[in-house]
Amino acid sequence: MLRKIVSLIVVLSVLLLPAAMAEAVRVGALKGPTAMGMVEMMKDKADDYEFTLCGAPDEIVPMLVKGELDIAAVPANLGSVLYNKTEGGIRALAINTLGVLYIMERGEEINSIADLKGRTLVASGKGATPEYALNYILRGNGLDPEKDLTIEYKSEHTECLAALLQDESLVAMLPQPFATVAMTKAEDLRPALDLTEAWDELQVDAEAPSTLVTGIAVARADFVEQNPEAVAKFMDDYRESVIFVQQNGHDAAQLIGEFEIFEAGPAEKALPYCNITFIDGEDLKAKLGGYLAVLFDQDPTSVGGALPGEDFYY
Repeated sequence: MLRKIVSLIVVLSVLLLPAAMAEAVRVGALKGPTAMGMVEMMKDKADDYEFTLCGAPDEIVPMLVKGELDIAAVPANLGSVLYNKTEGGIRALAINTLGVLYIMERGEEINSIADLKGRTLVASGKGATPEYALNYILRGNGLDPEKDLTIEYKSEHTECLAALLQDESLVAMLPQPFATVAMTKAEDLRPALDLTEAWDELQVDAEAPSTLVTGIAVARADFVEQNPEAVAKFMDDYRESVIFVQQNGHDAAQLIGEFEIFEAGPAEKALPYCNITFIDGEDLKAKLGGYLAVLFDQDPTSVGGALPGEDFYY
């Protein structure tokens, strides 16, 4: 009889454990706009999530593939690449960042994509979203990336800025929030072209217009299937966090600084241009699917060799 009572007490104690005692969902993000949208979660939902911030995608990929992360914010095309590499083992949950790329120049000569003809442009992101987006926009405006201008790819944004500061005849492609920080280094440096706007102009007459997508939140398929309630909660919490960041720039920037994602001052100035968002459901499928199709038409390897199947979209 005593043994039955003890067993009952154990069962009841497990059932009555507070939600905070549940195993934390492991989330990875890059230090940039993808992590910026999560700062309210990082502050107010610390018991529910274990966050890992990384400096580059190649730090996140092995952790996600090995099962050391449940959910991760990654470049949009990388989500498709991982889906193919894991044979359908990745799910796209939401778009978290739209276009963040800008053409920066020291002067007033660049006012259209056509003005890039004959110029030397420095950029980072070769073999990734920045290169594919740039090439698509150049070709859409009648410029051959290999013949009509010189594109010099650097390994880091800082190298692009250093080159621009040394030679004011150059132009540079920089992402936010780094583009805003760069403007503090030279008074005559300005954002000449918004590549998100340039992309949208090319999509005006398309049957199913796509959107320039920078980042998405993905999850391991097995985690989604085994933890539907945790995934649903993450989606709600993430949406709330993004809304907080969109509506409270100063407070969000302070948190961005506290979590060492980016310096608070520059972050506050850059937030309006970072295109942090939360898009899920049918809109996710339409916008992300259209974007991946554009990349696939340029270079199938950019999305992992094939467009992801219907099961990719959560």
